Amino acid sequence: MELRHLRYFLAVAEEQHFGRAAQRLHMAQPPLSHQIRQLEAELGVRLLDRTTRRVSLTEAGEAYVGRVRAILAEVDAAGEQAQRVAAGTEGRLVVGCVGSATYSLLPAFARAVREELPGVDLGFRGEMLVPAQVRALMAGEIDLALLRPPVDEPGVRLSRLRADRLIVALPDAHPLAARKRLRVPDLDGLDLVVHAEGRSVMHDAVIELCRAAGFEARVRHEVTETSTLVTFVAAELGAAVVPEPVARLGVPGVTFRPLAARGARIELAVGMREDDDSPALARAVELVRRLAASDDAGR
Repeated sequence: MELRHLRYFLAVAEEQHFGRAAQRLHMAQPPLSHQIRQLEAELGVRLLDRTTRRVSLTEAGEAYVGRVRAILAEVDAAGEQAQRVAAGTEGRLVVGCVGSATYSLLPAFARAVREELPGVDLGFRGEMLVPAQVRALMAGEIDLALLRPPVDEPGVRLSRLRADRLIVALPDAHPLAARKRLRVPDLDGLDLVVHAEGRSVMHDAVIELCRAAGFEARVRHEVTETSTLVTFVAAELGAAVVPEPVARLGVPGVTFRPLAARGARIELAVGMREDDDSPALARAVELVRRLAASDDAGR
Protein backbone atom coordinates (compact mmCIF):
# COMPACT_ATOMS: atom_id res chain seq x y z
CA MET A 1 0.00 0.00 0.00
CA GLU A 2 1.23 3.48 -0.87
CA LEU A 3 -0.03 6.96 -0.09
CA ARG A 4 -1.34 7.28 -3.62
CA HIS A 5 -3.77 4.43 -2.94
CA LEU A 6 -5.19 6.40 -0.02
CA ARG A 7 -5.48 9.57 -2.11
CA TYR A 8 -7.21 7.65 -4.90
CA PHE A 9 -9.66 6.08 -2.47
CA LEU A 10 -10.46 9.41 -0.79
CA ALA A 11 -11.17 11.05 -4.16
CA VAL A 12 -13.58 8.29 -5.15
CA ALA A 13 -15.24 8.32 -1.73
CA GLU A 14 -15.78 12.08 -1.90
CA GLU A 15 -16.85 12.24 -5.54
CA GLN A 16 -18.91 9.02 -5.35
CA HIS A 17 -18.09 8.55 -9.01
CA PHE A 18 -15.04 7.02 -10.68
CA GLY A 19 -15.16 9.33 -13.70
CA ARG A 20 -15.25 12.54 -11.64
CA ALA A 21 -12.58 11.19 -9.28
CA ALA A 22 -10.33 10.37 -12.24
CA GLN A 23 -10.75 13.91 -13.58
CA ARG A 24 -9.92 15.34 -10.16
CA LEU A 25 -6.80 13.19 -10.01
CA HIS A 26 -5.81 13.97 -13.63
CA MET A 27 -5.71 10.30 -14.59
CA ALA A 28 -7.70 7.84 -16.67
CA GLN A 29 -10.59 5.96 -15.09
CA PRO A 30 -9.45 2.34 -15.74
CA PRO A 31 -6.14 2.70 -13.86
CA LEU A 32 -8.02 4.37 -10.98
CA SER A 33 -10.48 1.48 -10.75
CA HIS A 34 -7.55 -0.95 -10.82
CA GLN A 35 -5.75 0.86 -7.98
CA ILE A 36 -8.88 0.84 -5.79
CA ARG A 37 -9.34 -2.90 -6.37
CA GLN A 38 -5.69 -3.42 -5.40
CA LEU A 39 -6.34 -1.53 -2.16
CA GLU A 40 -9.41 -3.61 -1.38
CA ALA A 41 -7.52 -6.80 -2.13
CA GLU A 42 -4.69 -5.84 0.18
CA LEU A 43 -7.09 -4.95 3.01
CA GLY A 44 -9.23 -7.99 2.37
CA VAL A 45 -12.46 -5.96 2.57
CA ARG A 46 -14.83 -4.30 0.12
CA LEU A 47 -14.71 -0.54 0.60
CA LEU A 48 -17.09 0.52 -2.18
CA ASP A 49 -20.42 -0.56 -3.57
CA ARG A 50 -20.39 0.02 -7.30
CA THR A 51 -23.34 0.54 -9.63
CA THR A 52 -23.50 1.85 -13.17
CA ARG A 53 -24.60 5.27 -11.90
CA ARG A 54 -22.79 5.86 -8.63
CA VAL A 55 -20.36 4.60 -6.06
CA SER A 56 -21.13 4.43 -2.35
CA LEU A 57 -19.14 3.45 0.71
CA THR A 58 -19.67 0.18 2.45
CA GLU A 59 -19.77 0.15 6.24
CA ALA A 60 -16.08 -0.77 6.21
CA GLY A 61 -15.45 2.04 3.73
CA GLU A 62 -17.21 4.55 6.01
CA ALA A 63 -14.92 3.55 8.87
CA TYR A 64 -11.84 3.58 6.65
CA VAL A 65 -12.39 6.98 5.01
CA GLY A 66 -12.24 8.89 8.31
CA ARG A 67 -8.85 7.42 9.14
CA VAL A 68 -7.62 8.05 5.61
CA ARG A 69 -8.56 11.74 5.82
CA ALA A 70 -6.67 12.06 9.12
CA ILE A 71 -3.60 10.26 7.75
CA LEU A 72 -3.43 12.37 4.61
CA ALA A 73 -4.00 15.56 6.59
CA GLU A 74 -1.07 14.66 8.84
CA VAL A 75 1.11 13.82 5.84
CA ASP A 76 0.29 17.18 4.25
CA ALA A 77 0.86 19.02 7.53
CA ALA A 78 4.22 17.29 7.98
CA GLY A 79 5.30 18.37 4.50
CA GLU A 80 4.22 21.96 5.10
CA GLN A 81 6.07 22.03 8.42
CA ALA A 82 9.21 20.65 6.80
CA GLN A 83 8.99 23.42 4.20
CA ARG A 84 8.61 26.08 6.90
CA VAL A 85 11.56 24.72 8.86
CA ALA A 86 13.69 24.62 5.70
CA ALA A 87 12.69 28.23 4.99
CA GLY A 88 13.63 29.29 8.52
CA THR A 89 10.11 30.42 9.42
CA GLU A 90 9.57 27.73 12.05
CA GLY A 91 11.81 26.32 14.75
CA ARG A 92 13.13 26.86 18.24
CA LEU A 93 15.92 29.30 19.16
CA VAL A 94 17.38 30.27 22.52
CA VAL A 95 19.10 33.66 22.67
CA GLY A 96 21.72 34.67 25.23
CA CYS A 97 22.37 38.36 25.75
CA VAL A 98 24.79 40.69 27.53
CA GLY A 99 23.17 43.06 29.98
CA SER A 100 23.28 46.25 27.92
CA ALA A 101 21.74 44.60 24.86
CA THR A 102 19.10 43.00 27.08
CA TYR A 103 17.59 46.44 27.59
CA SER A 104 17.90 47.75 24.04
CA LEU A 105 18.29 45.35 21.14
CA LEU A 106 16.66 42.28 22.67
CA PRO A 107 13.13 43.74 23.11
CA ALA A 108 13.09 45.01 19.52
CA PHE A 109 14.40 41.66 18.30
CA ALA A 110 11.71 39.73 20.19
CA ARG A 111 8.97 41.94 18.73
CA ALA A 112 10.35 41.60 15.20
CA VAL A 113 10.55 37.80 15.45
CA ARG A 114 6.96 37.67 16.70
CA GLU A 115 5.82 39.79 13.75
CA GLU A 116 8.00 38.43 10.95
CA LEU A 117 8.75 34.86 12.08
CA PRO A 118 5.72 33.90 14.19
CA GLY A 119 6.49 30.21 13.78
CA VAL A 120 9.86 30.57 15.55
CA ASP A 121 9.67 29.88 19.27
CA LEU A 122 12.18 32.09 21.13
CA GLY A 123 13.74 31.44 24.51
CA PHE A 124 15.87 34.05 26.28
CA ARG A 125 18.69 34.18 28.78
CA GLY A 126 19.49 37.78 29.63
CA GLU A 127 22.29 39.39 31.65
CA MET A 128 24.90 36.84 30.53
CA LEU A 129 28.59 37.71 30.62
CA VAL A 130 30.58 36.74 27.53
CA PRO A 131 32.40 33.66 28.92
CA ALA A 132 29.06 32.22 30.10
CA GLN A 133 27.56 32.88 26.66
CA VAL A 134 30.42 31.10 24.90
CA ARG A 135 30.10 28.08 27.20
CA ALA A 136 26.34 27.99 26.65
CA LEU A 137 26.79 28.21 22.87
CA MET A 138 29.25 25.34 22.75
CA ALA A 139 27.07 23.24 25.06
CA GLY A 140 24.04 23.82 22.84
CA GLU A 141 22.17 25.61 25.63
CA ILE A 142 21.75 28.75 23.51
CA ASP A 143 21.76 29.11 19.73
CA LEU A 144 22.52 32.81 19.31
CA ALA A 145 24.51 35.18 21.51
CA LEU A 146 24.45 38.97 21.59
CA LEU A 147 27.87 39.62 23.07
CA ARG A 148 30.91 41.87 23.31
CA PRO A 149 34.05 40.72 21.44
CA PRO A 150 36.72 39.48 21.65
CA VAL A 151 35.87 35.78 21.69
CA ASP A 152 38.74 33.31 21.40
CA GLU A 153 36.67 30.11 21.12
CA PRO A 154 37.41 28.58 17.67
CA GLY A 155 33.97 26.98 17.43
CA VAL A 156 32.16 30.34 17.58
CA ARG A 157 31.48 32.50 14.53
CA LEU A 158 31.02 36.24 15.11
CA SER A 159 29.31 38.88 13.02
CA ARG A 160 29.70 42.54 14.02
CA LEU A 161 26.48 44.43 14.72
CA ARG A 162 27.51 47.90 15.89
CA ALA A 163 29.79 49.90 18.20
CA ASP A 164 28.11 51.35 21.30
CA ARG A 165 29.35 54.59 22.77
CA LEU A 166 30.55 54.47 26.37
CA ILE A 167 28.89 56.79 28.86
CA VAL A 168 29.27 57.46 32.58
CA ALA A 169 26.60 56.57 35.13
CA LEU A 170 26.67 58.83 38.19
CA PRO A 171 24.52 59.25 41.31
CA ASP A 172 22.21 62.22 40.77
CA ALA A 173 23.79 64.08 43.67
CA HIS A 174 27.38 63.67 42.45
CA PRO A 175 29.08 66.96 41.49
CA LEU A 176 30.09 65.59 38.08
CA ALA A 177 26.42 64.96 37.26
CA ALA A 178 26.03 68.71 36.76
CA ARG A 179 28.35 68.63 33.74
CA LYS A 180 27.04 68.02 30.24
CA ARG A 181 30.01 65.87 29.22
CA LEU A 182 32.87 64.09 30.98
CA ARG A 183 36.41 63.19 30.04
CA VAL A 184 38.22 60.04 31.11
CA PRO A 185 40.57 61.95 33.48
CA ASP A 186 37.44 63.01 35.40
CA LEU A 187 37.19 59.40 36.57
CA ASP A 188 40.59 59.54 38.30
CA GLY A 189 40.06 59.00 42.01
CA LEU A 190 36.37 58.12 41.70
CA ASP A 191 35.02 54.95 43.29
CA LEU A 192 33.98 52.76 40.36
CA VAL A 193 31.50 49.92 40.06
CA VAL A 194 32.56 47.51 37.33
CA HIS A 195 31.69 44.08 36.00
CA ALA A 196 33.55 41.12 37.45
CA GLU A 197 37.21 40.75 36.50
CA GLY A 198 38.02 37.82 34.26
CA ARG A 199 34.42 37.35 33.19
CA SER A 200 33.49 40.62 31.51
CA VAL A 201 34.74 42.39 28.40
CA MET A 202 33.44 45.64 29.91
CA HIS A 203 35.69 45.21 32.96
CA ASP A 204 38.79 45.09 30.76
CA ALA A 205 37.55 47.99 28.62
CA VAL A 206 37.14 50.26 31.66
CA ILE A 207 40.53 49.34 33.10
CA GLU A 208 42.27 49.97 29.75
CA LEU A 209 40.42 53.23 29.20
CA CYS A 210 41.71 54.57 32.52
CA ARG A 211 45.26 53.33 31.94
CA ALA A 212 45.35 54.97 28.53
CA ALA A 213 44.51 58.24 30.30
CA GLY A 214 47.43 57.76 32.72
CA PHE A 215 45.80 56.42 35.89
CA GLU A 216 44.57 53.21 37.45
CA ALA A 217 40.85 52.69 37.89
CA ARG A 218 39.74 52.81 41.52
CA VAL A 219 37.49 49.74 41.59
CA ARG A 220 35.34 49.51 44.70
CA HIS A 221 32.67 47.01 43.68
CA GLU A 222 32.47 44.22 41.12
CA VAL A 223 29.12 42.80 39.95
CA THR A 224 27.95 40.24 37.40
CA GLU A 225 24.74 41.92 36.20
CA THR A 226 24.40 45.30 34.54
CA SER A 227 21.14 45.99 36.37
CA THR A 228 22.94 45.44 39.68
CA LEU A 229 25.75 47.74 38.57
CA VAL A 230 23.32 50.61 37.88
CA THR A 231 21.51 49.93 41.14
CA PHE A 232 24.83 50.31 43.00
CA VAL A 233 25.31 53.67 41.29
CA ALA A 234 21.82 54.75 42.38
CA ALA A 235 22.77 53.74 45.93
CA GLU A 236 25.76 56.13 45.67
CA LEU A 237 28.28 53.30 45.98
CA GLY A 238 30.26 54.61 43.02
CA ALA A 239 30.20 55.67 39.37
CA ALA A 240 30.33 53.37 36.36
CA VAL A 241 31.30 53.38 32.70
CA VAL A 242 28.66 51.58 30.69
CA PRO A 243 27.54 51.16 27.06
CA GLU A 244 25.05 53.81 25.99
CA PRO A 245 22.01 51.44 25.78
CA VAL A 246 22.18 50.98 29.57
CA ALA A 247 20.69 54.47 29.94
CA ARG A 248 17.41 52.97 28.72
CA LEU A 249 17.03 51.24 32.08
CA GLY A 250 15.91 54.57 33.52
CA VAL A 251 16.85 53.72 37.11
CA PRO A 252 15.82 56.57 39.47
CA GLY A 253 18.75 58.31 41.12
CA VAL A 254 21.15 57.79 38.21
CA THR A 255 22.38 60.44 35.77
CA PHE A 256 24.07 59.41 32.54
CA ARG A 257 26.66 61.65 30.88
CA PRO A 258 28.51 61.26 27.55
CA LEU A 259 32.19 60.38 27.73
CA ALA A 260 34.38 62.50 25.48
CA ALA A 261 37.24 60.21 24.52
CA ARG A 262 38.64 58.86 21.29
CA GLY A 263 37.79 55.21 20.95
CA ALA A 264 35.30 55.27 23.84
CA ARG A 265 33.15 52.64 22.17
CA ILE A 266 32.63 48.93 22.62
CA GLU A 267 31.64 46.45 19.93
CA LEU A 268 28.45 44.43 19.95
CA ALA A 269 28.34 41.26 17.87
CA VAL A 270 26.13 38.27 17.26
CA GLY A 271 27.73 34.89 17.88
CA MET A 272 26.71 31.39 16.83
CA ARG A 273 28.27 27.95 16.56
CA GLU A 274 30.33 27.40 13.44
CA ASP A 275 28.54 24.13 12.68
CA ASP A 276 24.99 25.42 13.22
CA ASP A 277 23.30 25.63 9.82
CA SER A 278 19.75 26.06 11.12
CA PRO A 279 17.62 28.05 8.63
CA ALA A 280 15.73 29.67 11.53
CA LEU A 281 19.04 30.81 13.01
CA ALA A 282 20.10 32.31 9.67
CA ARG A 283 16.81 34.24 9.46
CA ALA A 284 17.18 35.43 13.06
CA VAL A 285 20.74 36.65 12.47
CA GLU A 286 19.61 38.51 9.37
CA LEU A 287 16.84 40.13 11.41
CA VAL A 288 19.05 41.16 14.32
CA ARG A 289 21.64 42.63 11.96
CA ARG A 290 18.95 44.76 10.32
CA LEU A 291 17.64 45.95 13.69
CA ALA A 292 21.12 46.78 14.97
CA ALA A 293 21.93 48.76 11.82
CA SER A 294 18.68 50.70 12.14
CA ASP A 295 19.28 51.41 15.83
CA ASP A 296 22.85 52.50 15.12
CA ALA A 297 21.72 54.87 12.37
CA GLY A 298 19.33 56.53 14.79
CA ARG A 299 21.98 57.35 17.38
